[in-house]
Amino acid sequence: MGEIKKGFLPVYDANSKLLILGSFPSVKSRQTEFYYGNKQNRFWKTVCGFFGEDVPCDTEGKKDFLIRRNIALWDIVTECEIVGSQDSTIKNFKTADIEKLLQNSKISFIIINGGTAFSIFEKRFADVGVPYVKLPSTSPANTRFVQKEWIDALSAVFGRT
Repeated sequence: MGEIKKGFLPVYDANSKLLILGSFPSVKSRQTEFYYGNKQNRFWKTVCGFFGEDVPCDTEGKKDFLIRRNIALWDIVTECEIVGSQDSTIKNFKTADIEKLLQNSKISFIIINGGTAFSIFEKRFADVGVPYVKLPSTSPANTRFVQKEWIDALSAVFGRT
């Protein structure tokens, strides 16, 4: 059996109304010890840009941004075996306790960042009772990323800013 790697705790509070779920932290994110740590990943530029804000330069600033904007952030896989950053190699995994997060927040919509996260989510949480949508992965490895799909989904939750 390979080495089990652990993901991050969720970032949210009682007022969070949007949950964004990724798959599992990349090598770069595990090195920086926070979500979407690869500067080439489009996540922070897209979400912060939607609100007209610059990307915070540190983890505390990013956490503050998420809480201020009522966004919860987590990964569907909380621990697993994985080769590098390749979602296709995820195995022997544990899933996030989505129900607990929903009970302790005001989540009314879930954005799922990419196909692997969506596949795992659908197998375990398809009947979660909260609307959800799969969006193209913000990973730099995804050549089919469409920022407009993210902007449209964020607009559906927060309106145009």
